Amino acid sequence: MSTLQRLRLHGAELEGVLSPSLARLPALESVSLFGNRLSGVIPASFVGLAATLHKLNLSGNALSGEIPAFLGSFPMLRLLDLSYNAFFGEIPAALFGACPRLRYVSLAHNALTGRVPPGIGNCVRLAGFDLSYNNLVGELPDKVCGPPEMSYISVRSNSLSGTIDDKLDGCRSIDVFDVGSNNFSGAAPFGLLALVNITYFNVSSNTFAGEIPSIPTCGDRLAFLDASGNQLTGTVPETVANCRNLMALNFAANGQGLGGGIPATLSQLKNLNFLDLSENALSGVIPPELGGLSSLAHFNVSFNNLTGAIPSSPLLQQFGPTAFMGNPLLCGPPLDHACPGRNTMRLGVPVIVAIVIAAAILVGICIISALNIKAYKRRREQHDDEEEILVSDSAAIVSPGSTVITGKMVLFRKNSLASRYEDWEAGTKAVLDKNCLVGVGSIGAVYKASFESGVSIAVKKLETLGRIRSQEEFEHEMGRLRGLSHPNLVAFHGYYWSASTQLLLSEFVDSGSTLYDHLHGNRRRAIPAGSAGAGAGGGLSWDRRFRIAVATARALAYLHHDCRPQVLHLNIKSRNILLDMEHEAKVSDFGLVKLLPEPSNRHTAAAGYVAPELASSASSRLSDKCDVFSFGVVLLEMVTGRKPVSTHGHGTAAAGGLPLRDYVREALEAGTVSGCFDRSLRGFVEAELVQVLKLGLVCTSETPARRSAMAEVVQFLESIRGSS
Repeated sequence: MSTLQRLRLHGAELEGVLSPSLARLPALESVSLFGNRLSGVIPASFVGLAATLHKLNLSGNALSGEIPAFLGSFPMLRLLDLSYNAFFGEIPAALFGACPRLRYVSLAHNALTGRVPPGIGNCVRLAGFDLSYNNLVGELPDKVCGPPEMSYISVRSNSLSGTIDDKLDGCRSIDVFDVGSNNFSGAAPFGLLALVNITYFNVSSNTFAGEIPSIPTCGDRLAFLDASGNQLTGTVPETVANCRNLMALNFAANGQGLGGGIPATLSQLKNLNFLDLSENALSGVIPPELGGLSSLAHFNVSFNNLTGAIPSSPLLQQFGPTAFMGNPLLCGPPLDHACPGRNTMRLGVPVIVAIVIAAAILVGICIISALNIKAYKRRREQHDDEEEILVSDSAAIVSPGSTVITGKMVLFRKNSLASRYEDWEAGTKAVLDKNCLVGVGSIGAVYKASFESGVSIAVKKLETLGRIRSQEEFEHEMGRLRGLSHPNLVAFHGYYWSASTQLLLSEFVDSGSTLYDHLHGNRRRAIPAGSAGAGAGGGLSWDRRFRIAVATARALAYLHHDCRPQVLHLNIKSRNILLDMEHEAKVSDFGLVKLLPEPSNRHTAAAGYVAPELASSASSRLSDKCDVFSFGVVLLEMVTGRKPVSTHGHGTAAAGGLPLRDYVREALEAGTVSGCFDRSLRGFVEAELVQVLKLGLVCTSETPARRSAMAEVVQFLESIRGSS
């Protein structure tokens, strides 16, 4: 062991504390222990690694305490990653004192306070730092781009203030610039958009003011531009089209100062899949050219002063009325008020017939050409790990005697599932085999399908397509899920489509149980009292429940904050949180908004979880805060052991019982909160239970703006366990 140079144990489920004896390894250069369950502090003995350590990665654990100042005295240190822990206190100034080789530092997702150390600009070889999701205050240091190779700056979701445009001199190599969700003011640093390397620019949710300047030059690599939630004025410049590879553009919620028309030049951004211009004072018509943005997956121009008819483009129409509401002078589908009638010229029958025939021929030619072009592009652009298979519906799917229907199965991970027709046919026999049924949800039944190779997957046979109207639309929605990957999300493997049957293929979670089963169903007493993970008298212990809460929050934070475009769940409930054999949480049914039943039926099925703004027929505004509300209800469930709508106490006729959040709030106000706790949690840390209850109430606030973002929820939960 004396010659050990690299210690790498990623995601090995290690528990306990960091061993001080690691410091007795004289040749140790790299320590990577991210994604475990380590707790406690960084041992003082680690100072003994100063002479040799190049890399220290302890991210994704439950470490706490203050960050040791001695880490700043490691002359060989190049990478320091302590993110996703529960460290608190101020960032030691010594960390950026003598840093001759330091290249990257991440202290994100902790509970750090104080200011950003001014010496950060003196680390001559520093290429990036991430201090996001903490509680830092004060201003950004001067000469933050002092290091000539500085390419990554993220201080998102803190309480930083002051101006920054005058502090970015020397920023020539910036790739990622993220100062979103702070209190910065003055002019936004739009000048960075001209940098050659910039790919990500986020100044959202601050108080930046002034006009958006013309953008004569824009970096060819820029993919993400978010300046929403500020106080910007003027107009959206036509020259934003110079950012020709832009994939996400967000100027939403700048208020009455941002006006003028929507530039038709936005139609030149052929890679754009996210466009949000809502909650401004934009006027004029919606440019019909925007209907040619074939990659668009999110579009919102609601709550402006737009006028005229909404373009009839199917691509724009698919976003529904919520994308256009709040514009009193807009008319036509998908809104429910028609445009004023127009005089039309009457044509004779022969003319009409000729036009129809000509149009049919032209449409046919266009469709064939479009399909050929699209097929060619798909063949060229298809990812190496995606496999498309044409199969025939087996007798298990179509009724006896019916015509065999050819369908298409797409697997997102090549060779990870059986691809031979015989294996697929054998597996899909489970679809009508009641013995393989594992559950029934709001959009269909779930079966376990097993292949000869030994692989088992979950097959969801859809009973409703919700708002999906075509195979192309279905495949588009499924394609959005292809790249999503998080340890606390059920992995999505692919899909199957035919005229008669639609299937979703996903990871099969071994235990087959849900959080609901353990809180309210037949699994509540399945864990024997006294065993690991058990509470008093059986059931999930508080430690297990807390870890499930953190895991679920991290999964939602990933969907909300790390996915571009953002992915909403909109069906969070304890039945959709699956638990594996080790009671690790995996969130299912994410990204299936368009497959969900109509709102009225959905609200009935998910009683108690639905945010008030969705339950109201007057305004159904979808946002990530709807998921936050549902998650808050799940938190309350885990602490109380009660269902979302309780029949205990006095119920309301409208809800059929007292909503759980009202029950908990009443108990807090009456000083009887301990009576809310699940009886199996007796003997656990009451302070933690109370803090989680209060967090649940914050998440279930009536007003969406008062609910925390999921990233903030994760940070708060981790700080609770770190301080206990």
